[in-house]
Amino acid sequence: MTARLPRQVKLFGAVSLLNDFASEMIYPLLPAFITGVLGAGPQALGALDGAAEFAAAFVKLGAGRLADRVPRRGPMIVLGYFVAVVVRPIIAVTGAAWQVIGLRVVDRLGKGLRTPPRDAMIADVTPAELRGRAFGLQRGMDHAGAVLGPILAWWLLASGANLRSVIAASIVPGVLVLVLAVWAVEDGRSRQKSVEVAPGTKPLPTSTDLYRPLPPPLLAISLFYLLRMPDTLIILRSQELGVPVAVVPLLWAAVHVVRSSSSFLGGAATDRLGPVRTMWAGWLVYALLAVGMARAGTAAAAWGLFLAFGLVAGLTESPERALVARLAGDRQGSGFGVYHGVTGFAALVGGVALGAVFQAYGAGPAFLTSAVGGIALVVVWPVLGRRAA
Repeated sequence: MTARLPRQVKLFGAVSLLNDFASEMIYPLLPAFITGVLGAGPQALGALDGAAEFAAAFVKLGAGRLADRVPRRGPMIVLGYFVAVVVRPIIAVTGAAWQVIGLRVVDRLGKGLRTPPRDAMIADVTPAELRGRAFGLQRGMDHAGAVLGPILAWWLLASGANLRSVIAASIVPGVLVLVLAVWAVEDGRSRQKSVEVAPGTKPLPTSTDLYRPLPPPLLAISLFYLLRMPDTLIILRSQELGVPVAVVPLLWAAVHVVRSSSSFLGGAATDRLGPVRTMWAGWLVYALLAVGMARAGTAAAAWGLFLAFGLVAGLTESPERALVARLAGDRQGSGFGVYHGVTGFAALVGGVALGAVFQAYGAGPAFLTSAVGGIALVVVWPVLGRRAA
């Protein structure tokens, strides 16, 4: 008989769906809001993603350490969602790019607080052989919410609402997030258990001993976050190629249909083929698509390439988390804290650097720079992968 995923995993999937419903009503509109309404440039977009990920990374390191203590996980998760629900709608009344960046940072602080304990809970209550599917469900539901949010944003814009009113409306699904988050936490209090270190694996360092060398898989994952183009800049590139601002929410919703469906497939592939091979395939797809986006010249090409980028998330997010759960052993909180923290710092540096290249030299050189890094990682990964196997 096929084992079933624990109920708590499904509840957290529902929480992720509603939270991204609220978040993604706003996110695809930020490039137009910052550059059009507030008058900032591409570098501000790179700083937006970079600063947000830096804040989240900083908090995740400490949150991971705290999440090793099981009783603290529930309050941390609920508080993290509460911060995001309250802060996001305030973006609607901002008057300068730095204010949007600041609020986005606070939003990501909430994400940093909740993510390590949530992932640790999922890992602890799920049998090892089902973790790929468990994280595939969570990521798939997360991306499903990111389909619904932009569709509602598009409908509101098409009905005559302005950008500020659409952003403010995100408070409505946010309230439901809090209700479900409390339910998910309470449901899982008695389900968590210790997980032994998988034979033959090297545990991740804790958040207090990061001076230890990172395991090769986490190093490779961090390099991918360093070279990956931020979503805001992919959206801006699509607008340059002729995708109207009012249609961007639909494009964003469509790419999350791809992300959601491919996340389930990526989770299943992780359990069958292993996370190493699955991630490698995702990185190869990314490198090829980055080259395509650099050379694209029409709105139709932007649509096709942006949708294809959705495959990258499906092939990387689930195996990353399954691999971290295997390496972390009985220190799931610290393990996920290190993973999210290190990749967040990498995203900060990469986002700012690629945003600067975009602003100084244009989209083509920026995407080609990212693609070259991706190709190099694809070539080097088989060597690192042998050490991770």
